[in-house]
Parts: sequence; structure tokens; C-alpha cells
Amino acid sequence: MKKVWIAVLLAALLTLSPLALTGCGDSDTIVLNVYNWGEYISTGEEGSYDTNAEFENWYFETYGQKVRVNYSTYDSNESLRSQLELGTANYDVIVPSDYMIQYFIEKDLLAELNFDNIPAYENISETYRNLYYDPENKYTVPYTYGVVGIIYDANEVDPADVTGWEVMWNSKYSGEILQFRNSRDAFGTAMYMLDIDVNTADKAAWDRAKEKLLEQKPLRKMLVMDEVFNMMEMGEAAVAAYYAGDYFTMRDNQAENVDLRFFTPDRTNVFVDAMCVLKTSKHKDVAEAYINFMLMEDAAVANSLTHWYASPNTAVLNSAAYKEELGEDAYAVLYPENYDFHTNYQTYAYRNLNAEILEYMTTLWEDILIN
Repeated sequence: MKKVWIAVLLAALLTLSPLALTGCGDSDTIVLNVYNWGEYISTGEEGSYDTNAEFENWYFETYGQKVRVNYSTYDSNESLRSQLELGTANYDVIVPSDYMIQYFIEKDLLAELNFDNIPAYENISETYRNLYYDPENKYTVPYTYGVVGIIYDANEVDPADVTGWEVMWNSKYSGEILQFRNSRDAFGTAMYMLDIDVNTADKAAWDRAKEKLLEQKPLRKMLVMDEVFNMMEMGEAAVAAYYAGDYFTMRDNQAENVDLRFFTPDRTNVFVDAMCVLKTSKHKDVAEAYINFMLMEDAAVANSLTHWYASPNTAVLNSAAYKEELGEDAYAVLYPENYDFHTNYQTYAYRNLNAEILEYMTTLWEDILIN
């Protein structure tokens, strides 16, 4: 009789979905490790929507299993890659940019997603599916998209001088210029200015970009990543290359004597950041549930109003509350009329560099840092 009962129980368990099995497992709390960009999620500050806490509640109510999100942040794709390649990272969900995703796929670091566990994927517009970094749409779910541009203080910088990347080399603003501290974006500013393909395999072209960055060095205040927020907000620098979404965060927090504005050069990086699950994840089903939750309207709108990047999520774009809170001026910057995403993305987006060029760029960057 006992054997019959065990057989019946096993048969019943085999009919359950992987997510259901997660909920019926050990009663101990599952720890889900999420690694994301800074300023990229609504955290519950000042009474705002607490995305991770809401997910923990939702998961328990849905699957009967306690989950705790262990959330940490990075400030560049290169630092994320370094963590993963050193083997010191123990993450489930990561949110890299497109060119780095392509690299991670080639290195077999990402798990193929089970989209049965991500039904809210239907909210992702077709425009942002099957892009070059994941052409068969096996590994990723788009989270944001945007551009790199120039953030400047109109109280210190003449808007007439801000016509392109050249302002980052304008000696009028010597000592007030902030440049990226990651090699790919820093080289990008020089290469777009020189009208060089940012994905070129021509080492001579990379040499030209290096020389341009060396020309800029005596004009720079410093190299930055997340430090740019406080420095631009407080008027400690006058001009910086950075990501469009972050401009709105800085603008909202700017001091009274600061007037931050954003300029999008004709040639600049157009990027997509997407959610992925690492192949080493011990909780893949829970990770997929987390991605699914991030696509639901409440979480997606709250997060979009926190990171201020453009959203590929139709639940966000169809939300009246989102448009009202964002405001017409910000909406026009993020979603300009007649903007051809595919043409700009195809022409200017970073692609994964081959190993030889990646190593060459890294060597040139080290020279720039030393000289």
C-alpha cells in the first residue's frame, strides 16, 4: 500500500510545472541574487513602489515559497564581465547591454529561458525582439533602451557650443569635463566624433581614437561612472558624456544654481539592456518568475519612472499614469517623433568586438590611463 501511495504521489508531482515544484519544496527562504545597474529599479524610497519587496510578496502568494532578493549593482558592462570571468560572481539575474550579452552568449554563460514561465513577455513590443545580440530570442528579455549623449550645465556651457561630441574637447571648459571611466564608452565618444565605426577591426582607427582621448586628458576633470550623478547635480563639473535616462535623475536632483540639459549627437550609441539568467543559476525558475514580474504593469511603470530610460514594454507605453508622471518634455526626449530605432541601432550600436580587437582596445585604454 505504501509503495502504491508513493507511486501515485510521484506521478502527481511529475505533472506539476517547475515553478509549482519550487513552491512545494523546502520551506527555507530561497535567496535570489540579482545584479543590475545603479539607479535602475524602484526601491521604495520616499514611499515609492518597492519592486523587490513586492516581488517577494507576489512570489509567496503565487507559489507558497518564501524568496529574498539579494540585490546589488554595478556601474559598467566591463565590471560585470570582469566579475563573471573571475568566477567571483554568484548571480541569478543580470541586466547587461546588448554587446556584452552577445559576448556572454558566445562564452556560453547564459541559460536559455523558458518563456512559459514569462507570460508577461507578451508586453514586449516586436520592435525590440530578435535583435542582433540574441537573434533567435532564446536568452534575453529587453528591459530598457536608450542613447548616450551630452549632459551639460547651461549656466556654465554656452548651448551654442553643444553641437556634437566636439564640446567634450573644447578648451573653454578645461577642467570641467567628465569622461566615461569604461573603455568602450570612452572610445565611443572619440570614434563617433571622428566618424569611425565603433565596431571596426582596423587597429589604425583605434589608434586615432586613442590619440583623441589623449588630447582630451589635460582638459578632463576626471573619469567617472556613477560619480557623475552627484558631480553634475551639484555643479562640480560642466559637461559629461552619459546615458540619456540618467540625465533626468540628475535634472530632478540638481542644485538651484545648476541648469542641466541634454543633447543627443547625430552619431551616438543606441543600446538595449536586457534581463538574462546565468547558466550557473541554482534557481532558474525563480529567476524567470522575477523577470516575468518585472514586465508586469505596476513594476514596469514604477521602474521606468525610476531609471527614466525608454521602455520596450507596451504596458508602460499605454499607461496614462506613466505619461503624466514623465511629463511632455521628458517623453519627447525619450520617444522622439519619427525616430527610426532600427536604422540608428543597426548603424551605431556597439557590437561584440573580436578577441584580438578587444585585447587591443584594453591595451590602448591602459596606456591612456597611465600616460
